[in-house]
Amino acid sequence: MPLSNKDQVRQHVRERYAGIAKSGGSCGCGSGCCQPDALLNPDASVQIGYSEEDLAAVPEGANLGLGCGNPQAIAALQPGATVVDLGCGGGFDCFLAARRVGKKGHVIGVDMTPEMVHKARENAAKGNIKNVDFRLGEIEHLPVADATADVVLSNCVINLSPDKPQVYAEAARVLKPGGRLAISDVVAVAPIPARIKKKLEAHSGCIAGAASVMETKRMLKNAGFSQIRIRVKEQSKIFIKDWFPGSGAEKFVRSATIEAVKYGAEK
Repeated sequence: MPLSNKDQVRQHVRERYAGIAKSGGSCGCGSGCCQPDALLNPDASVQIGYSEEDLAAVPEGANLGLGCGNPQAIAALQPGATVVDLGCGGGFDCFLAARRVGKKGHVIGVDMTPEMVHKARENAAKGNIKNVDFRLGEIEHLPVADATADVVLSNCVINLSPDKPQVYAEAARVLKPGGRLAISDVVAVAPIPARIKKKLEAHSGCIAGAASVMETKRMLKNAGFSQIRIRVKEQSKIFIKDWFPGSGAEKFVRSATIEAVKYGAEK
């Protein structure tokens, strides 16, 4: 039986990120710059919002350069909190979160790529980081119990999912009442042309799957979130133009921070 379009997207994304895990890095979320001679440099991570201190605080090999922002900046993590990271990759954001929640806190990273989960676990062992747990699973079907998390993080991953309403529903399920969503991702600021949408590389490169701000707000509200706030970062077009060279991607998508609270008693 031929694969559905959603299955094709998911399979292509899995294969691409497995390759990145094996090669040791990327130079951004997009597909065009991920050549062996163009691996991540620290300036790229600083450009999207991380500090030099952040970069020095994680095990070597954890930062694969796959983000489009810094969700830690809006997460307001507290000591003792439980955090779930959707699409954890090599564990970069998990390790930063682990520092903030401390020994009494707990961080769960979920990734659908076995190679990424293996790499994240290796990085945790390398850094002797004990309050993290990496699990293999799809973000549409999280291997996490109901009402587990105080905060759900994600960094440039939800756009990759062909079933975003299900992702947000799962995020709501695993959050405690009053729990918070803190996401960096891409959003569409103009209709994405069909010539781009039909390319699998543009899906795995964080372009073709971007939803509009209005669509994202609707999906979040339907999933049970309130206090929704989406801030589009206009300056992100500077680095987005390099993600899928020649496509004009910077005309159609921007990075954004996405914040929301699960209905219930506020924390």
